[in-house]
Amino acid sequence: MKKAGILNRQLSGALAELGHGDGVLVCDAGMPIPDGPRLVDLAFRAGVPSFAEVLDGLLAELVVEGATAAAEAREANPAVSALLEGRFPELTLVPHERLKDLSAGARLVVRTGEARPYANVLLRCGVFF
Repeated sequence: MKKAGILNRQLSGALAELGHGDGVLVCDAGMPIPDGPRLVDLAFRAGVPSFAEVLDGLLAELVVEGATAAAEAREANPAVSALLEGRFPELTLVPHERLKDLSAGARLVVRTGEARPYANVLLRCGVFF
């Protein structure tokens, strides 16, 4: 048994399979889930687990070279916008409809219980060297 890090066996295994350039969509409970990418659904109840908790857990284990989020978050959810801009100084912003289109190309979708709008980010995996 692992003693630290992400303990969820489906999520831990899915992370181990990721490679350079793979996309990981971390999303709120309301984001449409595209057909194709592997889904690890962590949603338990509204708000549990939170987007921030899941994102920070993933960032502790992944090398991320880029991130894309919906531009609408700036007005509709300033807290999530500030969180993302704090974690990703070079965050790319696109219209929400474009983010949904891009998410279809992700290798993994991690659904949180977040119940605030536009709490979604598409991560692009990097390499550790």
